[in-house]
Amino acid sequence: MGSVSERRLKLSAILRETLGSSNVYYQPPETVKMKYPAIVYALDAVQNVHADDRVYLSHLRYAVTVIDRNPDSEIAERILQLPMCRFDRHYTSDNLHHFTFTLIF
Repeated sequence: MGSVSERRLKLSAILRETLGSSNVYYQPPETVKMKYPAIVYALDAVQNVHADDRVYLSHLRYAVTVIDRNPDSEIAERILQLPMCRFDRHYTSDNLHHFTFTLIF
């Protein structure tokens, strides 16, 4: 499926398309001024499948957060439609709604 960085760039493109803008941030430092609605994502884990004492297949698990002013975010609904996506929780911070997901890619 490609290197980790190639796979991450492909995921980034999918998230930008899902959001409908370029407000997609990969592990942004605190100094980055984000524009909303936004998607923030970070590598959370790597799940390896072994065969013949080797890594046969690697699944990358990402933590994905949709940040939106709208409590009924259509963006969060679109993210949930992605394959291998699971809703984790919702919380509000600074009057922004955060919808967190786990996405295996």
